[in-house]
Amino acid sequence: MHNHPIYRLTNFFSKFFSELSAFLSFFYSYIKNKVITASVFFENNKNNLVKLFTIKRGRYNRSFLHFVVMVVLGIGVLLAPFLASTYPVLSSRAASNLDFSSQTQSIIVGEDVLKTDVSQKPRDKIITYTVEKGDTVSTIAQKFGISTDTIRWANALSNDNLSVEDELQILPVTGMSYKVAKGDTVYSIAKRFDTEAQKIADFPFNDFANPETFSLVEGQILIVPDGIKPSEKPSIRREVYLVQGPVSISSAGFTWPVQGYISQFASWYHMAIDIVAPLGTPIVAANSGVISQVITGTWDGGYGNNVYVSDGNGTVTHYTHLSGVNVLAGDKVTAGKTVIGSVGMTGRTTGPHLHFEVAKNGVLVNPLPYLQ
Repeated sequence: MHNHPIYRLTNFFSKFFSELSAFLSFFYSYIKNKVITASVFFENNKNNLVKLFTIKRGRYNRSFLHFVVMVVLGIGVLLAPFLASTYPVLSSRAASNLDFSSQTQSIIVGEDVLKTDVSQKPRDKIITYTVEKGDTVSTIAQKFGISTDTIRWANALSNDNLSVEDELQILPVTGMSYKVAKGDTVYSIAKRFDTEAQKIADFPFNDFANPETFSLVEGQILIVPDGIKPSEKPSIRREVYLVQGPVSISSAGFTWPVQGYISQFASWYHMAIDIVAPLGTPIVAANSGVISQVITGTWDGGYGNNVYVSDGNGTVTHYTHLSGVNVLAGDKVTAGKTVIGSVGMTGRTTGPHLHFEVAKNGVLVNPLPYLQ
């Protein structure tokens, strides 16, 4: 009986499914435990991850875009056969049978169809440019959106004479590049090159050993935005833009939010203006509206204590690095009268100042035209 083939086969499958059930139960418990452990780890460390990507905003931009494009292309390749069979109009055979004769009459090819425009995307490093026929220091500077002095200083040019095939080092922004020496700080480097330490800290592709204290590593290359070659400082006088706010309301309904001087204007990596003022200086609402958000007691991506004001028509003003906040969400404010808070050093800052932003329909814009 026990040697009967059917009995042996039944016994085999019984043991097999029993073992399989035990294995699947163990495997489920194992995977569940790992998922829970990973979830707990992620929850405990997600803030650090967000902080890392916030601080390194720009450095990972290109890698992220490449990854997203590869994922989209991969999904497209996998779905192509299904889409072609489900929607025949998308198949190559259907496309070959389409008549485009009526559409082609409306396509007009301009004379500049082969013209190549210089990319305006942000550059994260110094590049090498080979001089072409007709190039001058001025035209090259204009092409890359930097000053002529930046090109001269980076390439030790004693004059503006260039030859075809010459290679020039092109910085990503107007200013200087600097190899960090032992004992250097963002403050000593800023003083050496007659610029603001905050500009060095704000440039998104500058790395710091400690992003909160802006500590540097000996030998690293640092971009110093708006830096001036030390030997040129006596002949180059930097203008100081004083802000006497609040003043009369502009035609756009704005006034200056604080008294001080502008240390940093709007740029592709810093779409805001920085106004330096003593710690505790009152900050008033730049435009009338309602407090839409108040954030205090947190790093908040480097903003520190900050306040948003919405005018209800798509314009939002943003006040950051505050030492104290005098308003609550939902409060109504009046341009030039309501005190939002006071100048501070919370968040990512090298000194007391107001980092002031204006967003129009969700997009950051240069605040200067609104204030003048």
